[in-house]
Amino acid sequence: MSRAITHLLIGGLIIMTTAATANERELTIVNPRTLYDPSPNGYSTAVITPRGARLAYISGQGGQDSTGALSPDFAVQVTQAYANLRAALDGIGAKPDQVAKLTVFVVDHDMSKLEVLTRNVKEMFGETLPAQTLVPVPKLAIDPMLFEVEAVVVLD
Repeated sequence: MSRAITHLLIGGLIIMTTAATANERELTIVNPRTLYDPSPNGYSTAVITPRGARLAYISGQGGQDSTGALSPDFAVQVTQAYANLRAALDGIGAKPDQVAKLTVFVVDHDMSKLEVLTRNVKEMFGETLPAQTLVPVPKLAIDPMLFEVEAVVVLD
């Protein structure tokens, strides 16, 4: 499903609006010009959900494959976690462009991990980047787990 993307400059704000079809909700992405542009790093400053929107909350998705196995490699876990997030979206009948907010948790975060994170989020979300927060943590629920992503999704 493709969407038209419009950029508007209003009062110092860059507002990107995605045109919605009849059975979808519209998200408005806001990146104020007076703030650092976060889009090269795979996220937006703010996302406005439409009035009266129904929200879904997707629990943290880790890098486990369908058997529950975890690779010891951070990049492999991140790629698998985003595949798991996509499967969760499919399960509720949603698409990536309906995700308003991500929270990611990274064990022993350092700057070398940002490239992996940015690449994966851009591959999944393209130009419609959700708001996002990265939380460095010392440990997650399972010892070999290195990454987890949770999402807030706007449903129709």
